[in-house]
Amino acid sequence: MVKHSSRIVLSQSALKGNYNFLRKKIGKDIKMASVVKANAYGHGIHQFVPMAEKCGVDCFAVASSHEAEEVIEACSEDSQIIIMGILYEEDIPWAIKNDIQYYVFNYDRLELSNRIAKDLGKKAIIHLEVETGANRTGLPKHDFDKAINYLKEHKDNLQFEGLCTHLGGAETIANKFKIDAQIERFDEFLNRCKEIGHEPNLRHMASSAAAIAFEETRYDMVRIGVSQYGFWPSPDIHYLHLRETDKNVEKGLKRIFTWKTDVMDLRKVDEGEYIGYGTAYQAVQDMTIAVLPLGYSNGYPRALSNKGYVLIKGKKAPVLGLINMNLFMVNITHIPDVEIGDEVVLVGRQKNNVIKVSSFTQQTHLLNAEMLSRLPTAIPRSPGP
Repeated sequence: MVKHSSRIVLSQSALKGNYNFLRKKIGKDIKMASVVKANAYGHGIHQFVPMAEKCGVDCFAVASSHEAEEVIEACSEDSQIIIMGILYEEDIPWAIKNDIQYYVFNYDRLELSNRIAKDLGKKAIIHLEVETGANRTGLPKHDFDKAINYLKEHKDNLQFEGLCTHLGGAETIANKFKIDAQIERFDEFLNRCKEIGHEPNLRHMASSAAAIAFEETRYDMVRIGVSQYGFWPSPDIHYLHLRETDKNVEKGLKRIFTWKTDVMDLRKVDEGEYIGYGTAYQAVQDMTIAVLPLGYSNGYPRALSNKGYVLIKGKKAPVLGLINMNLFMVNITHIPDVEIGDEVVLVGRQKNNVIKVSSFTQQTHLLNAEMLSRLPTAIPRSPGP
C-alpha cells in the first residue's frame, strides 16, 4: 500500500487512563455514552471505537445515520448506537432494523416512526429530546403531553428509551444560571412523565463539561465527547476541577493522539533569500531548511505560517514562510545531522519536547475539537500502545 504524507497514532493506554479518570469523577453507576461524531473528533471512527470497547465502553453516540453506519462497521454486536442528529425519513427503516436508537424532537417523527415500526414488526428505540433553553433542537413544551401519551399508547411499537436535552454552554461557568434553568425545565418534563404514567428508561443531558463539573446534570447517562480524547472541555471546567480537588495539577486526562510526518527534502538557503511564496519570510542568515510533505489541505492550519513549529530529533523546528496547500518549510539550521526521511512530530512528544493541540488552537483561535475534526479522513489512523 502506498504511503500517505502523514499519519496519526492513537494511544490505548492514554485512552484507558482517560476513562478511568472520567469514571471516578462521574460515578460507577452512571451509563457513559461515547460521542464519536465528526469521525470521532478526528481520531477515526473505525480505529477509535474498538479501542473504546477494550476499555469497557458499549454505547456510541453520533450525529447522523451515515456516522451510525460507520460505527456498525467498527463495533461489536453488543454495542449500542444513538443518532443524536439528522436521520432522514428514508433511513428510519434501516435504523429500526439495526436496533439503532435515535433522537426524536418533533411530534410528526413519532407518528412516522410508529407506522414504520408497525410495518416492520420491530420496535423503534426512541430518545425524546425536549427543548429546555438551547433553542437548537428539542420538542417544544406545548407538544410534550401529546408526545408522551402517544408513546404510551403505542409502546408496542415505540420504546421510550430516553428523555434528553442539550445544554447550551456548560463549558462556561458564567452560563451556570442558564444551565440551572435548563435543569429545572428538564425536571418539569420528567415530572410530567410520572404524572402521565410513562417514564423513560434513561434520563440524560450532560456533555463532557457538565458531566465533569455539575453533578446534578448526570442523571442516568452522560454523553462524553472531547474529554475521552484527553482534552478538558474548557479552561473553566479544568480550573473548577482543580479547585474542587484542591490540586495544582491534574494529569487524569491525556491526549491519545500523535500526528507525524517525515522530512521530504533538505535545502540550503543563502542570507537574503526568500523562503516559499511571496515575501513572508526572508532568511536573515545562511540557513538549512527541511521541506515537509503536507499543508493546509492536509489539516495543518495556514494560520501557523511563520508561527508554528514541529519536532525533529526532539528539537523545535520553527515554520518558515507561508503554509502551502501541500508543503511547508521549517528551520533546522540549529539541528545537526537531519536526513531525508527523518520522523517529524506535528502533534505529540519526541524525546523531551511536546507539541500540544493547544499550540495550534491558541495561534489559530480554533477550538480543540474544531481543529481535530477538520483533519482529513484520508490520513491513516492506527492504534498504538
